[in-house]
Amino acid sequence: MEIRLFKLEKGLKLLLSFFLIVLTIGVSVGVVYLKFTTKMNAKGTIERYNGSTETEFEVQENYPKSISEMLVTTHSHVIIFAIIFLIIGIIFYFSSIIHGFWKIFLITEPLISTLVTFTSIWGIRYIDELFVYLTIFSAILMYLSFYIMSFLALYELIFMKNERQ
Repeated sequence: MEIRLFKLEKGLKLLLSFFLIVLTIGVSVGVVYLKFTTKMNAKGTIERYNGSTETEFEVQENYPKSISEMLVTTHSHVIIFAIIFLIIGIIFYFSSIIHGFWKIFLITEPLISTLVTFTSIWGIRYIDELFVYLTIFSAILMYLSFYIMSFLALYELIFMKNERQ
């Protein structure tokens, strides 16, 4: 028997639907936090890791991140994002909406982008500010993949009906 999200029992569909909704809210709160801390632009992202160049009353808004802060940020984000993308990837694997290359791309891309994003912030901090564009590009791909998988899985769980139920 082929497992598909829309064919699952109602209780399991409900559990997965609520899980995806709560997870999406949690990830979205993280995106809002990014908006506050980086202003969602290159300059704000550079200042987040390298420290502020402009000071108000000779007090910096952001201080350069220390190695220990960089390690904690990288450690916690890489581990939790790996878990998030493993779980959503497994759920999305059983979706019947997208097949082939695009399904595999959506399942694997956020894991790759997690590594690229959190490696490139080290590049911003210790090599060159131009790494910010790699950080932004990989983060956009990562979050876009997450939202596509989440919304398509939710659509299938909530709106697609199994003829035998």
